[in-house]
Parts: sequence; structure tokens; C-alpha cells
Amino acid sequence: METIADFEIQYSQFLDPDGRPSDTLPDFAQDSEQLIEMYRQMTLVRIFDGKAINLQRTGKLGTYASSLGHEASHVGIGAAMRPEDCLAPSYREYGAMLWRGVKMSEILLYWGGDERGSRFEHAPHDFPFCVPIATQCLHAAGAAMAYQLRGEPRCAVSINGDGGTSEGAFYEALNVAGAKKLPVVFVVINNKWAISVPLELQTASRTLAQKAVAAGIPGLQVDGNDVIAVRHWMERALERARRGEGPALIEAITYRLSDHTTADDASRYRKKEEVEAARAIEPLLRLRRYLVEQGLWDDAREEALRAECVERVDAAVESYINTPRAPVTDMFDYLFEKLPDHLVAQREMAQHYDRGGRH
Repeated sequence: METIADFEIQYSQFLDPDGRPSDTLPDFAQDSEQLIEMYRQMTLVRIFDGKAINLQRTGKLGTYASSLGHEASHVGIGAAMRPEDCLAPSYREYGAMLWRGVKMSEILLYWGGDERGSRFEHAPHDFPFCVPIATQCLHAAGAAMAYQLRGEPRCAVSINGDGGTSEGAFYEALNVAGAKKLPVVFVVINNKWAISVPLELQTASRTLAQKAVAAGIPGLQVDGNDVIAVRHWMERALERARRGEGPALIEAITYRLSDHTTADDASRYRKKEEVEAARAIEPLLRLRRYLVEQGLWDDAREEALRAECVERVDAAVESYINTPRAPVTDMFDYLFEKLPDHLVAQREMAQHYDRGGRH
């Protein structure tokens, strides 16, 4: 018997949980302004996230998916992309979306049940939120195929959770991307839980990055709480894809510090000690420690940043609250060029009750 193929999965980290360099930092991380901007964005996302949860709890927002603990992974992805690239997110990647120009008020509109929140004014190339699990991987592969056919130096990026790697759409997207060497990067945010299902019950794979092997593409695991590592390897993967060398899969190891959504109670299936251990190595704390150690940050700057973020978030909430409600007929008017007869009747009924009609 002979070995005809083998593989290895490498792991990368630049900042350890205490904010100390564990490897030589890449060039962009030598630029204090870039590091501070990523920290500012991570802080903005954290404050926005908390406000959105409060809005849901007070009946001003629908079910909401928190990104608490994912800030480094999401901001690192957004910072690595070019404006002309395409992002296919799932439903909690606010850090990447905000970096790419999506407005906080648009995110709130979406979770408030208004589909106008999916029409991103300043991120026209990106796909809207995708709640069906892993289907966004196929969307990204399709966009990447279009770029390839047109000869455009653009890339697509999809983001899904660990649970998404158990879906057929995930494998189908990897397979076609590998076979056709599409300019796409698949990112798996491994936060250890697919709602209430722990990672060890989802797969026997030692890593999720190794799922790239069957597609014949590179797979890498990074510390998802280290924004430097996420951005560095995303940039490398995107550069490779832009050169026509094909796709890659990056697994970012992090932890979901929140409930899956505001409709979930994670205390029913997670141990308190596990969450507390994850909170001790969360991403904002890590980067802030490094910035302080380098003399780039202090308590006064932190206080000023938080005040600025609160002001920006409050302005976005005000815009969301004051947005006139869309007519109920919108759900019919943007589906078909010509409504089928049975939907015409439904539209008339919906319009009747929307105006306060009675039987």
C-alpha cells in the first residue's frame, strides 16, 4: 500500500490572548493608524450590538442575531476586501458589513422586518442578509464565476458558521469553486455552536479547514479573536484568488458570547464556566491590551471612543425609528412583473386591512 495524497492544516495567530505578539506582525500591523481604525470599528460593532438587543427587548426590533465575540473575525474580513469585491454574509457579520459601508440604520431596518434594509446604499456589490444556512456560499461562487468570465480582477467572499459546513450547499460551492478555480474565499466562523448543537456533534473532522481538502483547495485555521491574523490571511487569500490561482477556505476560531439570537436561551445548553473562559480571551480586550502596551491607547481615548460610538449608534437608531413604515403591498409589488390572479386578491385584502379595514 502506498500513500497517494496527504495534507496538513496550519494554524496562525499574531497576538496571544494577553495581547502579546506571538509572531512577527505583518506590515499593515506596523501602521498604528490601521490598528486603531480596526479597534474603533470593533468597538462600534460591540456598542451597536448591545443597543440592538435593547431595542429588541423593548419591542422596537424583531428577532436579532448578536455578533458578540465575533468582532475581530468580521472586521478582519471587511478590512481585507476591496470596495469592488462582493460579500455574501449570513446574518450576523455586522463588522464586515459596516466596514464595507452598510449603514447601522439599514441593519436595524432589516431586523425590524423592513426589507428596505437589504438595499445597501453604500455597498452596492454585496448580497443582503442570508438566513438559509450556507446558501450564501453558492451565491459567492456564482458571483466569482461572473467575475472570472468577465475577466474582472474582483473577488467574492462568503461567511458562514460551523453549522453551515454540514450543509450540502457548502460542499457544492467549494467543489465548483475548486474545479473552476474561481476567485472566491470561503470563511467559516467557528464559534463552537450551531444554535444548541456543539461542534463535536456536527462533525468528526479535527478542523473545519480540512473540509477544503476534498475540493482541492487550500484550507487554513486562524485565531478568530486576533483581528491581525484574520486580516492578514484574508488578504493573502484574496491576492491569490485575484491572480487567478483559485479559492481558499479560512476557518476562524472564536466563540459566540451571546445567545444564538434573541429568541434563544444559551444557558439551557452551555455551561457558565465555558462562556466565562471564552470571555476572558475575547477580541476587543486582546487588541486593546496590545495598543496600550505600545503606548497607542489609554483610558481617555477609550472613553472618548465609546462616547463617539454611542452618539453614532443613537443617531442610527433615530433614523431607523423615524423611517416611515413601508406599505404592506410592498411584499407583493416586488415579486413578479405581473402578479398572478390569486396574489392580486391577496394584495387587495392586505391593502384593505393595512388601511384599517374591517370585515
